[in-house]
Amino acid sequence: MHRKSKTLLVAVVLMFVLLGAVVYDQGYLRVQSELVDREEALAVKTKILAKYMALIADRPQMETRLASLVEARMAEESKIIEGQTPSVAAATLQGVVKGMITARGGSISSERVEKPEDAGTFKLITVTLDAVLPDTAALVEVLYAVETQTPYLVARELDARIRNFREPRDLTVRLKVSGLTGGR
Repeated sequence: MHRKSKTLLVAVVLMFVLLGAVVYDQGYLRVQSELVDREEALAVKTKILAKYMALIADRPQMETRLASLVEARMAEESKIIEGQTPSVAAATLQGVVKGMITARGGSISSERVEKPEDAGTFKLITVTLDAVLPDTAALVEVLYAVETQTPYLVARELDARIRNFREPRDLTVRLKVSGLTGGR
């Protein structure tokens, strides 16, 4: 019986050791790993919070920079022809050039819109107008108006001829004018 009690005692001790190992493995180590995970998550969240706080602190500087960029963009957009599509921008260009010619006593005999060309992030639109101008001074004024116009326009081609050789007053002019629009 003494031998059975020793075996029982060894079995009970061994059970307690195994129970302790199971509790250590399943309880203590799991709790430790969860604590480490939470500390890592806390460190990551603290780092993110510090970044957010730095961004919030930089907000006034960002707003002033954004305002200056918006102002610069508006200034640059005033240099190109406005229009949702190249067709609308070409119609705007056509109206502008037609207004320049008619304001100086000219009349339009025909007008054509060329196919838009790619120019990087922009589209190059071109309009060809056939007009009759009363004299060379009107032609000079039209060309000056085209070249100094905002949005920027460029006279790409010019063909001026006298309409009647016996009375050299009126000029027949073919004018090809180009401008940039947003590349949509």
